[in-house]
Amino acid sequence: MSSSRRISIANHHPKLRIKRREIERAITALDAQASRFLGGCPAGELSLVFMSDPALAQIHADFLDDSTETDVITFEGDPALSTAGEICVSADRAAHYADSHERDFSEELTLYLIHGWLHLAGYDDLEPAKKRRMRASEARAMKILSTEGIEPGFVLRK
Repeated sequence: MSSSRRISIANHHPKLRIKRREIERAITALDAQASRFLGGCPAGELSLVFMSDPALAQIHADFLDDSTETDVITFEGDPALSTAGEICVSADRAAHYADSHERDFSEELTLYLIHGWLHLAGYDDLEPAKKRRMRASEARAMKILSTEGIEPGFVLRK
């Protein structure tokens, strides 16, 4: 995947502060390592949307017929329209999980972006063996970003 990908970022969470340039750097770093991840996320524009739990739960209900809260939803793009897909993540889920598991919020939200990117690359996590493969790939991607000193630096105001 070329580093010239167009990345559209929408922050619909009223208390989330993002650093767009750092998010773009993270996606570009993953794209540069695409060969290590089933070829990576397809070419084309990638949309990233940061949301609250209720907003993502509504999308979950509307498109997947499941009204429960979730952390990440991905939508495949259309190569004919030069779109790679869309990754929707819940900042609230990341905050809740980070708090309850003594993890860093920014790292957890970064992991959600990686998770969505991997789904678009072709990874699945519905079966145990596939889930283990995805978890290993998430860890590899997090290590890549850490080694390159890339952290999007997400902040959720109280």
